[in-house]
Amino acid sequence: MPSNDPAHPVRLVTSRQTWRAVTFLHWAYPAATIQRRLPRGLEVDVLDGSAWVGVTPLVMRDVRASVLPPAPGWSTFAEVNVRTYVRHPASGTDGLWFFTLLCPRAVMVGAMRAVGLPYHRFPVTAERSGSMVTYRGQHPGHGRIDLAVLPGERVESPSRWLTAVTGRWNAYVDRAGRLWRVPVAHPPWPLHRATVVGTAPATGIEVNGIVTGAGLPAPAAGPVVTWSPGVETRVGVPRLLRPR
Repeated sequence: MPSNDPAHPVRLVTSRQTWRAVTFLHWAYPAATIQRRLPRGLEVDVLDGSAWVGVTPLVMRDVRASVLPPAPGWSTFAEVNVRTYVRHPASGTDGLWFFTLLCPRAVMVGAMRAVGLPYHRFPVTAERSGSMVTYRGQHPGHGRIDLAVLPGERVESPSRWLTAVTGRWNAYVDRAGRLWRVPVAHPPWPLHRATVVGTAPATGIEVNGIVTGAGLPAPAAGPVVTWSPGVETRVGVPRLLRPR
């Protein structure tokens, strides 16, 4: 079950990463719409009667292998991911399924695609002006993000729904027909309510192209928005869940 703390410790660390200026945008979808886009063995996690898709722009800092120091000038960059929340009934675990991950670092993209994560090269930036954080990027094949977010008051007691979408400690990867679970550990998210204050048309938010570029229908309404200053993260060794 989702919780504020990892279900299992990550004893053998393959990568250390710091995630900063993290915005969570969430939309409700019919469960069947998301289920048919998942690999065999995973089931969509239904929360408050719906499946949920998240678009999460953030700043990755000090990305490195666990035994190496961060590479100066390379290990900090912005990223955007599109994800949903899933369960693996056979193992009793839950976690994240990524539809796409967008990143400007070619080396990162190549390394992560080699392990089965759907990374794509995408020139995205994140800038801070006072309290406001702005994320911008565009690519012909993967859409556009033009988003300005203003963090608000701290969420002292996260709701069941918010715990369910942030308390996930695994990512699943389908590589050559084999399903793997990648454990992740970090402190509980410090969460804030947030407001979109951008200048893109209509809603002040432009991410629909990223959602549809990931193979999903465009959102039908505005998102639920939360924000976090970030956490330090440890990524563990992938574990095989499904053989060929």
